[in-house]
Amino acid sequence: MKAVYVGSLKEGMKVDSVFALRSKELRSTRAREAYLSMELADRSGRIVAVMFRPDRAAEAVPSGSIVRVRGTVTVYRGTPRVSVDSMTPAADFLAADMLPSGPRDIQELVSELRALVRSVKEPGLSKLLRAVFGEKTFFEKFRECPAAQTYHHAYIGGLLEHTVTVATMCACLAGFYPTVDRDLLVTGALLHDIGKVDELTFGTSIEYTDAGRLLGHVVLGERRLRAALEGMSDAFPSDLAVRLSHIIISHHGELEWGAPKRPSTLEALILHHADNTDAKTTGFVEAAKAAAIVEESWTDATNLFRRPLYAPLPVYGGRSEVAVEEELGLRKGA
Repeated sequence: MKAVYVGSLKEGMKVDSVFALRSKELRSTRAREAYLSMELADRSGRIVAVMFRPDRAAEAVPSGSIVRVRGTVTVYRGTPRVSVDSMTPAADFLAADMLPSGPRDIQELVSELRALVRSVKEPGLSKLLRAVFGEKTFFEKFRECPAAQTYHHAYIGGLLEHTVTVATMCACLAGFYPTVDRDLLVTGALLHDIGKVDELTFGTSIEYTDAGRLLGHVVLGERRLRAALEGMSDAFPSDLAVRLSHIIISHHGELEWGAPKRPSTLEALILHHADNTDAKTTGFVEAAKAAAIVEESWTDATNLFRRPLYAPLPVYGGRSEVAVEEELGLRKGA
């Protein structure tokens, strides 16, 4: 286990630890001196870094590598960063230190997903779900895949957790509106992000695949849906297939948010708002956790909402929750 994580870095701290090098770009100052502009990350978060007058060894380290960094935490224009003195490839590290895992047990989430699949009674939709999630290679990646590179559910099992939450919300909402096709809505919720297994790659860091950058998970997900439908032995109702495709391609809601079409059915509209609610709520919670690590009641603006967020710490007997957890040994690294 690492001794120092990104989430615990404060101005003035000396750094000698291992991080994932998420990005690296060679730039020059106005005085034409070379420097490396970088982003470092581990399971607790990410931080910008800069290395002035880098040596050839540092310049040669490729993005996506695991590196040992020595330096100091400084602040530039109000933003914390690591001023790097040296950077070398790291051979000794734990993958679990680089990528975070989610707060919920994956096997428990798998059980909830299977229960949601069983709840769909329409024969064609039921067979489709069993075909998609019954494919072993796909499901092994689906259950581990993050839901995003940053901001929300950006951890191992994040896609599974997000999918189960959104589908559960949709199943609940369907009970309030009699005209909703409950089975179609839940099926759409379970399948809406299946393209992320093709959009993202993850090992020691979360990155986009070439297909993810060029096409995005909405298009990739609809392609997976089409392939599953074509592989079914029984004829699938064409009108149902079109409505299900519409749910997937419109789930981002607006064209500027990456939706090829805006929601035009009740099921698509409900799914969009459930998806957006879970993503935004989780993004807020995760930003607040980052502030809690340094015992601040406001986050910075580097979050999903691009503005400081108010997240006061609960206080127990005059002590913060962070202090209580540290005292009890409940915090990671304590």
